[in-house]
Parts: sequence; C-alpha cells; structure tokens
Amino acid sequence: MAAPPLTPAPAAADPPVVVLDPGHNGRNSRNPAEINRQVPDGRGGTKPCNTTGTQTNAGYPEHAFTFDVASRVEQQLTAAGVQVVMTRTDDDGVGPCVDERGRAGESADADAVVSIHADGAASRDTGFHVAFSDPPLNAAQAGPARELSVSLRDAMRAAGFTDSNYIGRDGLSPRSDLAGLSLATRPTALVECANMRNPDEAAVVSSEEGRARYATALAQGVLAFLNLPR
Repeated sequence: MAAPPLTPAPAAADPPVVVLDPGHNGRNSRNPAEINRQVPDGRGGTKPCNTTGTQTNAGYPEHAFTFDVASRVEQQLTAAGVQVVMTRTDDDGVGPCVDERGRAGESADADAVVSIHADGAASRDTGFHVAFSDPPLNAAQAGPARELSVSLRDAMRAAGFTDSNYIGRDGLSPRSDLAGLSLATRPTALVECANMRNPDEAAVVSSEEGRARYATALAQGVLAFLNLPR
C-alpha cells in the first residue's frame, strides 16, 4: 500500500522588521561641512544633514548613549524574532543625514522605526518624551506612528521613567520640524530618553544599568506595538 502523500509544512511567516536609528554619530563634530550640508526636511524646506548632539555636563556624549542603547535594543528584539536594521553600525562615523534616516523605514520595508535620542535642555527640566510627525503627511504618520509612540510611552512609564515636564503633553510630542519623522512612510517615533543636562538624569544615562533600563523599555514598547510576546 502506497504511503499517503506528505502534507507540506506551512510556510514560515517573514519576521517583522524594525529599524533602529541611534541619533547623531561619533565623528559628526569633526566634519562640520558634511553635517551642515542642507538636505530635504520633508515639508518643502531644507535643514542641516545632522548635528553633533548634546552631552552631559561631565562630557558623556549623546551619540555614545544612543548607540549603546540601540545596540541593546537590537539584541533584545533579535532574541524575540525580529529582524533589526540599524541606520548606523558603529559610533565612529559621520551621519547618515536626517533625510536618509527618514527614508530608512521604507528602504527596509519596516514595520516600525524607532529613533533614539537624549535631550539637552535646561538643568531643571526632566523626563522623556516621544515625538511623532504632526500634522501627518501620509497614512503611516496619521495613525500607526501615534500608536507606536503611545506603546513606547507606556513602556517607558512602566519602566519607571517619568513624562517630560518641559515639552509635549503626557509624554507625547507632536512635531512638524523633524525631518526623520516628516519623511517617514512607515510607523516612526523618536524617543528623547532623558535630559542629559539634568544632573540626576545624567547619572542614569551615564550608567550601564541606566542604559540597560532604557533599552528594555524601548524593546518592550516595540514588541507591544508589533503584538509580539514580551
């Protein structure tokens, strides 16, 4: 008697794709001509390619913080089955420009894009905020980007981080002046994790334990948005 034909196994679903965008870069300050070059801002104007970012009063730079945190998020998302694309793979380069970062989600056919930053506000100012493009310029910005922002906001709160007391409302900050958000055609949010000029928050961002906390919160927010196990 012939054996029954084998039933082919169902095709495995493609993993979700997430772009992580660690802000700035380690050699931006040494290349002013490049980072001051004007590029499209997504709303009909132009703005500088990039900036040097901020730093703590003790000199710990934002570009190092963002790359460390993004690398930790990458590890956690990869372990959860997510395909991660980084807009930069080290902290020893220049750029990429904000227009390239803004188009990175489309280039990777991403399900979500998270840009990681830290702020440099007045020393009395505290807290994180999550920025998204507003007014929206396309369908991804109109709804999904805000949903991603809320997921990230909620995860940051759950990790014990407090909403900004100086910008936005309820931890959210609609923005029309950030090219990386305005140019996005995939759900995109930018997280200002802390104010590096505030002494208490500077101590957190400068510590390995603090950066691990930020990374876990961001990874949890992304997984919640993707409806993946946490």
